[in-house]
Amino acid sequence: MRKNETKAKLNRGETVFGSFANVPAPSTVETLGHLGFDFVILDGEHSPVDQETIENMVRAADVTGITPIARIALNAPQNLLRYLDSGCLGVEIPMVNTEEEARRVADAVRYPPRGIRGLAGVRANEWGITRSLGEYVKMANDENLCIVQIETRTAFENVKAIASVPEVDMVFVGPTDTSSALGYPGEVTHPEVLEVLERMGKTIRDCGKHAGTIGANGEMVAKLSGWGYNYFANNVMGMLVGDR
Repeated sequence: MRKNETKAKLNRGETVFGSFANVPAPSTVETLGHLGFDFVILDGEHSPVDQETIENMVRAADVTGITPIARIALNAPQNLLRYLDSGCLGVEIPMVNTEEEARRVADAVRYPPRGIRGLAGVRANEWGITRSLGEYVKMANDENLCIVQIETRTAFENVKAIASVPEVDMVFVGPTDTSSALGYPGEVTHPEVLEVLERMGKTIRDCGKHAGTIGANGEMVAKLSGWGYNYFANNVMGMLVGDR
């Protein structure tokens, strides 16, 4: 396991930039690393990527030093640990609506006594070759990023409780699903969508947590930064398609 440079930057008050990789190809991850992105989100929600490909995408991230984070569709402990065991340095779990659901994520990411993650000699610990399991547990608990996504009206109502879960590092506001939840599907710059983004960003930061969202362009990043966001993702396919 290596140091999570993205988490270190966030904790120093810096802003970080990354991309969703919904193309199941290690070379995509390697390219993003060479381009200088801080992190890559290996998208297990909106792509056909499988577990073996995820592990190879993590290897590609290791080559260039980019931080690999897994977006996982199913919020279940035995599901999350497979991605972390492969060497992902964090998880981002969509559609978290309540404090209980956020605690479930946090518990799955951390080893006891901070959580309930199952322990084994796995790839993330170089199969126990380079450090003891005890050393690895401490490092993993400190380095892995625990990110929950909020994107529904229920989640917006519960944002303070969600953001107050101790082992949650970041709350990510998904603007596309936010627009859908508010009745304006795809209109991510609709005034009501922007109002929610502003309110969520400020609330998350007031709770002492990092705030993440999509950074579509420089103008939006500047606006969102003023609302407390410091973790911005775009999308590989979006970069390929461009403005059409």
